[in-house]
Amino acid sequence: MVEIWPVTEDFAAEVGDVDLSQPISDEDWQTIEDAYHRYSVLVFPDQHLDHDQHAAIANRFGDIDHSMQKSMSIRDERLPSAIADVSNLGPDGDVLAADDRMMGFQRGNRLWHTDSSFKPTPANASLLAMKSIPPVGGFTEFADMRAAWDALPTDLRHAIEGRIAIHSIATSRARLGFEMTEEENGNYPRVPQAMVRTHRVTGRKSVYIASHAGEIIDMNRDESEELLRRLEDHCTQRQFVYAHRWRVDDLVIWDNRCTMHRGRPFDDLRWRRDAQRATSLDVGPTWQQEGLELPVALA
Repeated sequence: MVEIWPVTEDFAAEVGDVDLSQPISDEDWQTIEDAYHRYSVLVFPDQHLDHDQHAAIANRFGDIDHSMQKSMSIRDERLPSAIADVSNLGPDGDVLAADDRMMGFQRGNRLWHTDSSFKPTPANASLLAMKSIPPVGGFTEFADMRAAWDALPTDLRHAIEGRIAIHSIATSRARLGFEMTEEENGNYPRVPQAMVRTHRVTGRKSVYIASHAGEIIDMNRDESEELLRRLEDHCTQRQFVYAHRWRVDDLVIWDNRCTMHRGRPFDDLRWRRDAQRATSLDVGPTWQQEGLELPVALA
């Protein structure tokens, strides 16, 4: 029988007595799903999933969000398209060279973000399997955007409720000096996302931002950047953050609808960090889910 061991009362929990490579009873899956909605970040130690099993678990949360690697001018694929390669490894399994374009792209994951918010329909669940870890560094931090909303000052609530931000993968990568090609930008144009979301299951509100967000509709760029900075500073205060120090064969599942996360630095030119992520899509664009209207220019 599955057991849930909370890290805090409402955010992050470890899950024991389950082997996700084996058939899961309806009762056990309901326990996992209930914990997912309550804690938003679930840690499953000692999981040994092949790629098909990994994708099948993600598919329980929604349609698979296929890796963007096929449409990026970066490198040959190391993993099937259902699994995103978020490692520092090349197709041969060796650590990438310092000047490899993929190395620059992957370092963007060190910024606070929520997966696929740069796509019209963003991510629901992400499932990150860790196959090898560096001896120091390389852990992942998660921010509880529900608790951040609950503690948000009134002026910031009024400033963002009902508003829409514009997200782009080019925005986050430019922050670290990585330039997307014209073709890549064409494959991933800017998209609108609601800044406040209401969870479909729990009804809890959360702040919805990411390093992919660069501007806010009906606000000039300077004001947008200042408001987004204030929000990130608020949402990533220590009391809202869980830091996960990885073990080999950990699988961590998190709810992108109400969390942000970031990978922490490590010596990525020396140590292997083999991180493989399967991701499911949400049900539709966030602005539609929140009943917001787009300006004519974006509709």
